[in-house]
Amino acid sequence: MATLTSTYSLVEQAKRIDPSGNQSQIVEVLNRKMGEILTEAPWLPSNDTWTNKTTRRGTLPTGSRRKLNQRISQSVSRTTEIMDVIEMIEDYCDVDAALVDSMPSPALFRAGEVDAFIEGLGQTVLSDIIYANAYADPDSMHGLEARLHTVDARFVIDAGGDGSDLTSIYVVTWGQPTAHLIYPKNMAATLGVQHNDKGQVTSENADGLIEVYRDHFVIRCGLVVRHPRAIGRVANIEQLSVGANTFDEDDLIALLNNMETGPGTRIYLNETLLTQAQIRCKDKNNVYWTPGSGKELSGEPPMYFSGVPVRMISREILLNTEDVIA
Repeated sequence: MATLTSTYSLVEQAKRIDPSGNQSQIVEVLNRKMGEILTEAPWLPSNDTWTNKTTRRGTLPTGSRRKLNQRISQSVSRTTEIMDVIEMIEDYCDVDAALVDSMPSPALFRAGEVDAFIEGLGQTVLSDIIYANAYADPDSMHGLEARLHTVDARFVIDAGGDGSDLTSIYVVTWGQPTAHLIYPKNMAATLGVQHNDKGQVTSENADGLIEVYRDHFVIRCGLVVRHPRAIGRVANIEQLSVGANTFDEDDLIALLNNMETGPGTRIYLNETLLTQAQIRCKDKNNVYWTPGSGKELSGEPPMYFSGVPVRMISREILLNTEDVIA
């Protein structure tokens, strides 16, 4: 299966928004260091400035059977509204101007600092896409885990673990009508991580004054799930023990069959589970796991499950220490 290419992806947006190439450079850093969620998922403007309202069809008209000359009660469709918020993560980098100017290549030294901050903000927002809870923190987006926090045997499947070494597999079908990331409307030029080089400035605090080179970073992002079957989770997978509660492909098969899947469907797991999957992939009796072409750096996934691309997220972000859910 080919890798999803969306005209709404961060990479494609960057090509259209900033002809100077600065935004594209930031996209390349994210793609190299953060995996594919931030660069592969569709990014769309919110339908309000800092929030996005999604109207879902709750019930459908059913009609009524009737006899001749018999009246019926008219049925109606009903909808529900879901409000998603956009979070703003911001930071500054101040480096002593004397230190920068003493380097053999001041520009290269500063570029290294910029890369570190971009990666740091990228890790924060990627973690929030998975674990943030807007009910617990109104300043954050509402992530996947918070939406998939109760086992229902359809979209949240229980692998049976109950220890302190739990992780999950998350499945998302990215697309404009299913699930996508958002940025504040009318702010397309700030899509992704925005970097503003402030140059040399005087920094002042209670300790006094100092000349620094300052960089400002900000990312604005929210998660919208338009279709209720666009996201799913195999939860309570034990990692540090061997037994019935470790990863079982049957759970993932059931989850995919319950979900709305398509070209944008992606499976997300950490390197612990990816290693287990790759070991099973070499089994001659395996019929579900298939390897990629070995071109991961160019966007090719390391492997596929039943034709669905598998993406690895570091266990520092997709944790092996999740709480058990019921």
